Amino acid sequence: MNRADDSDADVVRDQADDEREEPTPTDLADDEIDGEIDDEIDDEEEWDDEFGALPPPAPAAGLGLLGGAEVAEGHRSGFACFVGRPNVGKSTLTNAIVGQKIVITSDKPQTTRTVVRGIVHRPDGQLVLVDTPGLHRPRTLLGERLNDLVRTTWAEVDVVAVCFPADEKIGPGDTFLVTELAKVRRTTKIAVATKTDLAAPDRIAEHLLDIAELGRTTGTEWAEIVPVSSVGGDQIDLLAEILVGLMPEGPPLYPDGDLTDAPEEILAAELIREAALDGVRDELPHSIAVVVEEMGLREGRPDDKPLLDIHANLFVERDSQKGIVIGRKGARLRQVGTVARQQIEALLGTPVYLDLHVKVAKDWQRDPRQLRRLGF
Repeated sequence: MNRADDSDADVVRDQADDEREEPTPTDLADDEIDGEIDDEIDDEEEWDDEFGALPPPAPAAGLGLLGGAEVAEGHRSGFACFVGRPNVGKSTLTNAIVGQKIVITSDKPQTTRTVVRGIVHRPDGQLVLVDTPGLHRPRTLLGERLNDLVRTTWAEVDVVAVCFPADEKIGPGDTFLVTELAKVRRTTKIAVATKTDLAAPDRIAEHLLDIAELGRTTGTEWAEIVPVSSVGGDQIDLLAEILVGLMPEGPPLYPDGDLTDAPEEILAAELIREAALDGVRDELPHSIAVVVEEMGLREGRPDDKPLLDIHANLFVERDSQKGIVIGRKGARLRQVGTVARQQIEALLGTPVYLDLHVKVAKDWQRDPRQLRRLGF
């Protein structure tokens, strides 16, 4: 990991702690931007009231066929990916079908940077959903690599579902994407009209006709065109049923109960980044990267009161951005830590102690060496 500007590291710590009867917030020093923020945030409720007796988190399963499992005749399993322009609802749709939040969402374009698989278990099959970054005109080396990731995924899945938001007209970006996708001959393609809760019925009908016409003009044969609302839950089950029906026959790829194959460190880093994205503007969202340096259950804790220690770095590209992420007297960084910790606890089912540092990795989006160190 790049240790650039370690001497200027700023940190906030957020934890679920049962050691004190009353929480005691720690005031921050006035020079927190130049020094170190060391803030322990204690929950107001007692441990058992908030968490109960919880077991340690189970390790995430890896990719692979399950040996020895009996499979019903006609059982189907396979991979589908959602693609589209940035901010068309791909991640929200993935979470809606899985039934739990496994990928982050934001109104900022190009939020998704990693391929996260969500697993849907049904009596007739198992569907593995691959959430991909939005295809866009790249301005940085990071953008080029994200686009390459999207195109590679197209050729590796059984079905590609292209998302077109119903509250927006079909545009040049959609045409470019579908034209590129048409070059992938062997992959089944469906179209999904997302965000139907934001459009009137006549607008949705017009949108579906435009999607069909786009298929004709680009030589793309849509196996299905499905309007859905992830927020309202409209036709989410129907879309899952259609996707499973398009999968090849085969045994389950993951154990029953698994919702994702993403490592817990990746999930935690993404939830921290989601919290950091809230409220920032201009170019800053694209300049934030998060890496979990250490993560593990704290030793010496009772089995019924585990505590998961997470130490993570938030990287930005310039010193001025560092101050924005930290906020006045560290207030914004503390809020990021609190929100992220709560999200991680909800996902993993374990109380968390979260230790965040803010560091500068100059122009990391354009530096091949730094991109590798940050996992891109």
